[in-house]
Amino acid sequence: MSKDYLQGSVLVSPSEEFVETPSIKKIVDRSMSYLHANIPVHLTGPTGTGKSTLAMHLAYKLKQPVMLLFGDEEFGTSDLVGDKMGYRKSKLVDNFIHSVLKTEEDVSHRWVDNRLTTACKEGFTLIYDEFNRSRPEANNALLSVLEEGILTIPPSEEETGYIKVHPNFRIIFTSNPYEYAGVHKTQDALLDRMVSIHLDYFDEVTERAIVATRTGVTSEDAMKIVGILRDFRLMTSSAQAISIRAGIIIGKILKQKGMHIERVNPFVTDICTDALISGRHNNETREKMRRIVIDLIQKHLQDDLVAHLPAYDEQETAHRLEALI
Repeated sequence: MSKDYLQGSVLVSPSEEFVETPSIKKIVDRSMSYLHANIPVHLTGPTGTGKSTLAMHLAYKLKQPVMLLFGDEEFGTSDLVGDKMGYRKSKLVDNFIHSVLKTEEDVSHRWVDNRLTTACKEGFTLIYDEFNRSRPEANNALLSVLEEGILTIPPSEEETGYIKVHPNFRIIFTSNPYEYAGVHKTQDALLDRMVSIHLDYFDEVTERAIVATRTGVTSEDAMKIVGILRDFRLMTSSAQAISIRAGIIIGKILKQKGMHIERVNPFVTDICTDALISGRHNNETREKMRRIVIDLIQKHLQDDLVAHLPAYDEQETAHRLEALI
C-alpha cells in the first residue's frame, strides 16, 4: 500500500500473497456484486479466517482510496464522525482611514473530520475492521449513512448539521463472533443494513496454497504442515481455535532455516508445538497437548520419524484429548 495525502486515506495495491482458489473466488465475486450495488458487506467468522486480508482485496478491486478504521472499546461517535478540536482565530484590521484603526477578532472551535466523515464526503471505501469491538452506541452514526445516505454531524457556521454521502462511498465490515472476549453484540438495526458473509476455515487445498505462497516452502512441505494443522484443529475443536496462521509460522521458520519438514530433527517438533499450542494452555495441560502434536507429526511423517518416536496410536491420542478436555 502507498500512502495518500488526503486525510489518512491509502491507495491499496494487490497483494502478491493473496491466494484466490475457486472457493475464495466465489466469495470475492459475491462480495463485489453487493458492493457494486452499494450494499455494505460484513465479513464475519473466527479469527484467522482471512477476513481483514479479504476486505483489503475487495477494496483494491473497487479501485478507489481506502480509509481504515479499527474497532475499539473506547470509541464514541466523535471517533467516527469528528469533533471540535482546538480553536480557530481570525483577526480583521481596518485602517482605511489613516487616523482611525479598527480591529475585530473572532475565536471559534475548529471542527476536524474523522474517517467516517472523510470517506462519506470524498467517496472513499471504508474498511471498519472488527467493528463490534466498539460499543454499539458508537456505531449509531452508521444507521442513517447506510439507510438514507445522510451523515448527521453537529451543526456549525460552516456545516448544516448533515452531509449527503458521496455516491462512490462503500463500506466493508469485519467482525469476530460475539462469544469472543472484548466483542459487543451488534444492534439488529445495523446488521439489517448490511449483508453478512460467514467465513470459516478454508478447505484443505486453499490452506495448502496459502502456506506455500506466504512462506515459500515446497508444495509437499505445505501439504504435510496443513495435514498436521487440520488434524490438530479437528481434535481440539472444543478446546481452542487453530487458524492457518500456525501453519504459516511453521512454514516461515522452516524456510528461514533451509529445512524440510520430513527431516528428522527435534527442532521441527518444537516449532510445531510452539505454533499450534502457543500460549493457550497452562503448564498442566501443555505437556498433554505436546504429546498430541508429536503423535500427529508421526502420523503425517511416518517414513521419516517412525524410528525416533513411539508408535502412533490414534486411540491413545483420543484418550489424551478426553483427559485434557
